[in-house]
Amino acid sequence: MTGPWVRNVRDLRWQENELGATCEFDKHQERFDEFGINLTVLQPGQPMTMYHRERYQEGFLVLRGDCLLIVEGEEVPMKQWDYFHCPPDVSHAIVGAGDGPSLVLAVGNRLGPDVILYPRDETALAHGAGVEQETPHPNEAYARFTRPAPDVEFREEFLTG
Repeated sequence: MTGPWVRNVRDLRWQENELGATCEFDKHQERFDEFGINLTVLQPGQPMTMYHRERYQEGFLVLRGDCLLIVEGEEVPMKQWDYFHCPPDVSHAIVGAGDGPSLVLAVGNRLGPDVILYPRDETALAHGAGVEQETPHPNEAYARFTRPAPDVEFREEFLTG
């Protein structure tokens, strides 16, 4: 980065596809070197990611609405203000749930090579967040989704539901 900055998420770059509407804080300039941080708006039944595990820890805070966390093949309901700490090498995915949109803040490490695996999991498959065949390749895991997600104009409903 060229230096410190402050921006309102309404003014940052938003993208939207079948995996929700996402604002990656560093996409308006250069990629942050050490961590990734983003907001994702999910509709009920919409997966945020494909079920995966990676070498680094991540954190997820539900800011609004309800979600279903799939972790190590188990379903864990999450509601507003629930936080999921995901240690390294724990398989997980988050899916929108409830009656309306949810808003999730995600933070993860970007140090070192990203070693990721998308394991086959029946629970994840049942919620549209799983792969039929295990793969270490994101392009295979996300083949059915529009990628890269197209840019969209910010909509107030992203933050207010």
